[in-house]
Amino acid sequence: MIDNEPPELPRGIALAWGVAANPQRGPKREMSVERIVDAAVELADAEGIGAVSMAAVASALGFTPMSLYRYVSAKDDLLLLMQEQATGLPPESHREREGWRPKLLALYAEQVLLYQRHPWILSLPITGSPITPNSSAWLDASLAALEETPLSAEERMAVALAVTGDARWCGIVQAGYTEQSRGTGLSADEVAVRESELYDRVITVDEFPALRRAIDDGVFTSPADPFRFGVDRLLDGVAAYIEALAGGASHEVSDEWIALDPVELAGDRRLKEAQKAVREAEKALRAAHKIERQALREARERQAKSRSAR
Repeated sequence: MIDNEPPELPRGIALAWGVAANPQRGPKREMSVERIVDAAVELADAEGIGAVSMAAVASALGFTPMSLYRYVSAKDDLLLLMQEQATGLPPESHREREGWRPKLLALYAEQVLLYQRHPWILSLPITGSPITPNSSAWLDASLAALEETPLSAEERMAVALAVTGDARWCGIVQAGYTEQSRGTGLSADEVAVRESELYDRVITVDEFPALRRAIDDGVFTSPADPFRFGVDRLLDGVAAYIEALAGGASHEVSDEWIALDPVELAGDRRLKEAQKAVREAEKALRAAHKIERQALREARERQAKSRSAR
């Protein structure tokens, strides 16, 4: 007999949806899942995700760690609920924009701001599709923005994920600069200048010609937003694709995922040894190319000196 019963919701997800059973008994009524999560988010915002532990949260609330476990039975559940609360609902203002593109750009900007307010969210692993209410609301908003387009369901999801991914990548980089500023006391602009100076010391035109030209052109200290440029060009492509569909063109979403060979996932020892040998050979090749470039540069310098001496 086939069991068609749906899987039971993990407790963390059930708590997020408000369908988890309440503890039968516990400390004073002042304690609740909401208060626990509030305290944990406040701690993470102030000191980073590394400061969050059941003991630290209990201390902030004036209770013992064991009393917290009656409400949130595992730290992973607490992290899930923290992310859910910090994420919040997408702002209603994006619905006031006209057209799918302005709506998506508004959601993109709000997601970047969300990561700036709560950079610790970026440290949490992605373990699958968003199943909690607030995370689902953000995805729903992106899909709704594309609903009037001729894109298929798979294509709408692909665009929504691409914009969300761009916002997350922007958030990761900006959070890194913010952390640098906090640790060094430098402003974001000063951090960028220092970074450019460090690149300037190690990047040579012989070894990294394109990167060297970019440094000389001032890309690391430019006020331009490379992330917004990227998301704008992404949406340019989507707009062109939608226009082509309106003109009668047809396309198929690729079903070819980039994935490791199952043999690699199995951790075969001989394969790992062979891959290590390849990496070492590549490293040796890069070193040999560096020596070659150095020798070529010195030969050119000698030749130039010889010509000038004549």
